[in-house]
Amino acid sequence: MSEVTHPPASAVATGNSEFLLTPGPLTTSLATKQAMLRDWGSRDGQFIELNARIRRELVAMAGGTDAHDCVPVQGSGTFAIEATIGTFVPADGKLLVLVNGAYGARMMKIAQYAGRAAVSIETPENEVPDVNELDRYLASNADVTHVAVVHCETTSGILNPVAELAAVVSKHNRRLIVDSMSAFGALEISVDEIGCDALVASSNKCIEGVPGMGYAIVRKDALEQCAGNAHALSLDLHDQWKAMEANGQWRFTPPTHVLAAFDQAVSEHKAQGGVAGRGARYSENCRVLIDGMRALGFETLLPDALQAPIIITFKMPADPAFDFEVFYDHLAARGYVIYPGKLTVAPSFRIGCIGQIDQQDIKNALVVIEETIAAMGVKQCGSMAA
Repeated sequence: MSEVTHPPASAVATGNSEFLLTPGPLTTSLATKQAMLRDWGSRDGQFIELNARIRRELVAMAGGTDAHDCVPVQGSGTFAIEATIGTFVPADGKLLVLVNGAYGARMMKIAQYAGRAAVSIETPENEVPDVNELDRYLASNADVTHVAVVHCETTSGILNPVAELAAVVSKHNRRLIVDSMSAFGALEISVDEIGCDALVASSNKCIEGVPGMGYAIVRKDALEQCAGNAHALSLDLHDQWKAMEANGQWRFTPPTHVLAAFDQAVSEHKAQGGVAGRGARYSENCRVLIDGMRALGFETLLPDALQAPIIITFKMPADPAFDFEVFYDHLAARGYVIYPGKLTVAPSFRIGCIGQIDQQDIKNALVVIEETIAAMGVKQCGSMAA
């Protein structure tokens, strides 16, 4: 492999000497960081317009229409998922969660905390949910009112077939909630076409903002029916929506600096080609990363057909000289922060493709990875399962 390019173009664009090769928080642009240098009054007219602009842009990005709206909520993406489940699934409803990773499992836990009846169809982390199994389950379980699915399950990096699953949910006249946390903004999805009640994401993923805000893109007519459903005041999306519709303001103190950064990130996303442009850059990052790691002998968990260009899971090498903690620390010391594995099916680690990084940054990381395994005395990078 070639030598590391110094300084990478991304170092200038981001103001960083370190790069987060993770699924979020991720590397942001310098302009996005600088947007947080101004203080905002939460009742100020300019800030109210900033909020309104973000909401409009997100609905458009999701393929929404006048029948849709965007409701933001303070906190991480999990806060927005909890708000959505607690608001849209009534106390007498029943949620079916399609689980093939930690984030589907988390939705089950959220439903249980909220006192909602919930069941799951579980699939191994390296397999997608079975559309036919969902069809059979809904046909024989009339008490299920809502179905929830993760778009890109970053436990493994797998891309779930949301459109096909949505068609089955619609066929059985049930309601759909989509966790698109790690995919929205980079992978095409239309809330109008799939007919979901809500699609949930957060500020610090593919749109490349900073952490602190989640949001649901919702069907207004579905949300109108949710008054009184929520199990928590601060997580009541219906009440949040009604307040914002009335005066454009958040009910409680908003994360003003996060929103200012996100407004800048949304503007950059649009200028860089929107979903198609962002997805193309991430896909190229993904290709370069997988090709380079395989050339070093590492094995991917997923076949290419199931791999989303968000985060890649690599099987842990069998070579006894390979120690993940040492590997991680060496990469971090050289400016590349990766992610531990989260699988039960195989020992693994993960490397992300998203954020304000490009293929040259991935190539530079690959050079450092090659140097690191050589310094560790790793002779082969085939998996422990091999």
